Amino acid sequence: MKVSHYFEFESRVTGGIRESVAHQRKMLDRLGIEYTTEPTLEADVFHCNLLGPRSAWYARRAARRGVPVVANAHVTAEDFGDSFRFTNALARPLRPYLQWAYGLADALVCPSEYNRGVIESYVDVPTTVISNGVDREKLAGFEALEATYRERYDLEAPVVFLVGHVIKRKGLETFVETARRLPDVDFAWFGPLDLSLKGRETTALIEESPENCTFTGYVDDIRGAYAAGDVFCFPTHEENEGIALLEAMTAGKPAVVRDIEPFAWLEDGRECVKTAADAGVDAFVEAIERLADPDLRDRLGANAAARSEEFSLDAVAERYRSLYEEVV
Repeated sequence: MKVSHYFEFESRVTGGIRESVAHQRKMLDRLGIEYTTEPTLEADVFHCNLLGPRSAWYARRAARRGVPVVANAHVTAEDFGDSFRFTNALARPLRPYLQWAYGLADALVCPSEYNRGVIESYVDVPTTVISNGVDREKLAGFEALEATYRERYDLEAPVVFLVGHVIKRKGLETFVETARRLPDVDFAWFGPLDLSLKGRETTALIEESPENCTFTGYVDDIRGAYAAGDVFCFPTHEENEGIALLEAMTAGKPAVVRDIEPFAWLEDGRECVKTAADAGVDAFVEAIERLADPDLRDRLGANAAARSEEFSLDAVAERYRSLYEEVV
């Protein structure tokens, strides 16, 4: 079997989608499935990760050639808003485009049951839930970087942290205001800032954040973020899955999350602390104060690490082989 595993805009897209594609290709390597990263219909399966215009062009012609099309449903109108400048304006017209584009596929891959529910409101195309997975090898040896990264960013334990692009949708305002309410606790958001791409409100939140709230910008070794952090504070309002959350769990870090549908699989008080879906800053302050207890952090972190094993690339990979065999 040969797969055309195409990632349109590969040189420009970063963040979780890029990580997911890297994970998929590692899984195909482990499965021994031959693939090319070039778009071609000289393959048994055309698999695209972003249904941009070029991917759609190939998908439409694949139907005529009898080549099955698999597409990952990374993007929804629901999670597109409150990301970068102009994304709110684009979110509404994005939905009808995605309905058309996803309708070109023979099978859609959804990273979570929540995402599948959203996608099934778009199109009547068979869906399969396959987690983005977590690359445990990428995090190997992270513990050794603790002192280096805490010294680099002047952080003192217990550190409340987040990893990923700094965008409003991920709960930026809650993160900043929680830090403001807890001036004796260090908060750090590890990830690209891209201020030129941010709206005025997002830029103001970053620039006017309190002294105990650090925005590191791009981190050369992401393992350092998980080494420096103690509590993963993820007040996102919308998420398809959340690779950074899976990585934090793999590193044994307890998380504070909202009780929203994407995180329904997490058990409050076992692997994480949950706040109400519409919780304000008070709830996050209370959760962080609870996790000042090192014994609670250790217990939740150990449970999180154990739970994360079901998302390892080895555990997920076989689902791609099954899907390809099914569509072929």
